[in-house]
Amino acid sequence: MTSLKTYFNDSQLLNEYIENMTVNKDGVETIYNSFSVPNTENDNIEKIKAANYDKVLVITEDWCGDAMMNLPILKHISELLNLEVRVFHRDDDTNLIDQYLTNGTARSIPIFVFLNDEYQQETVWGPRARQVQKFVDEARANLPAKDDPTFEEKSNEVHAIISNRYKTDSQMWKAVFESIIEQLRHK
Repeated sequence: MTSLKTYFNDSQLLNEYIENMTVNKDGVETIYNSFSVPNTENDNIEKIKAANYDKVLVITEDWCGDAMMNLPILKHISELLNLEVRVFHRDDDTNLIDQYLTNGTARSIPIFVFLNDEYQQETVWGPRARQVQKFVDEARANLPAKDDPTFEEKSNEVHAIISNRYKTDSQMWKAVFESIIEQLRHK
């Protein structure tokens, strides 16, 4: 089995990944430039800085709307905590994502694997903050069955609503930030 160190070293630097994006680059950059790190308790940030976090291995794909929102928030966190972030394309080798299945079955992304300086996993976050998951569940609640002839049209409408909210809702961004920080505090 390929080690996390190998996956990390074979991955793109976060800034390089963003620069080469073709689907959600504008969204990532807009969110990054619009988001301001909330005032956080210095004690919490200092405790996280003192923890054994050194690197983040992100498992994602450019087309992923959740990644479009979560990556810019992670970028701010990585700058705050001085973490090296690298991005692995989920579909390049599904053996990696298969170690982090959501609900034991779904290859949901993004997944953020926080590593120590010896490339050992310290904690994992993703694919969504709890509040964001609640919003997505509510937005999808009235979709027809997949075999319904209107499913694709209705699904596309819901996807557009979700994507727009991801690009514009600063409270949602704050929820993502707080969720990641909370995971780092209580690994």
